[in-house]
Amino acid sequence: SEDIEKFSIVKTLQAIDKADVVVCMLDARESVTDQDVRLLGLALHRGRALTLAVNKWDRLAVDQKDSIRRELDLKLPFASFADIHFISALYGSGVTDVLASIQKCHAAATKELPTADLTRLLEDCVQAHPPPASRGKRPKLRYAHQGGRNPQIIVIHGSMTNRIADSYRRYLENRFRKVFALHGAPVRIEFKTGKNPFAGRRNKLTDRQVKSRKRLMKHVKKNKS
Repeated sequence: SEDIEKFSIVKTLQAIDKADVVVCMLDARESVTDQDVRLLGLALHRGRALTLAVNKWDRLAVDQKDSIRRELDLKLPFASFADIHFISALYGSGVTDVLASIQKCHAAATKELPTADLTRLLEDCVQAHPPPASRGKRPKLRYAHQGGRNPQIIVIHGSMTNRIADSYRRYLENRFRKVFALHGAPVRIEFKTGKNPFAGRRNKLTDRQVKSRKRLMKHVKKNKS
């Protein structure tokens, strides 16, 4: 009934909140439903590492398996970083791979990322593919550091970072995930624009600088006369 379905969704959301790694179990004999997509989206929104398991794979013909693979690519592009395992829970085939994937996801989501390594990779990314210019000016990205784990948060500091395009953000996400082997772990890029603390201020000379300037001006006037 509808009440049972709502209760099931609530319990699923509670399980997602308590989990470090979410394993999404799909039935190979059924299409990926809108509810599957929504729940996966919520898991990623909450920053959970993710692995997918497609059960009852042994019951499908070759053409059906090809169809399922295409459907997964089409409906779950936002989860393309997650490992997909085709299993049979009844016979135990592929289950060991899922368990190994869970451990790998957790290790990736909680990995420590040194600032020096992040900044070095950021410099390589910018050199290979600079951020597109906006209104005639190109954003500058200076350094990166880890802002959190599980989910992995990478904070990038620079100027005009509010003009960074979403496509460039995805480029950086994919590069950081690949180089640091963050398989199955969501990566969040946060941009910070540094403000010049002296912007809008006039330089104020010290008493010593004032006296030095007066002596210099006297010397200049004397040479002119």
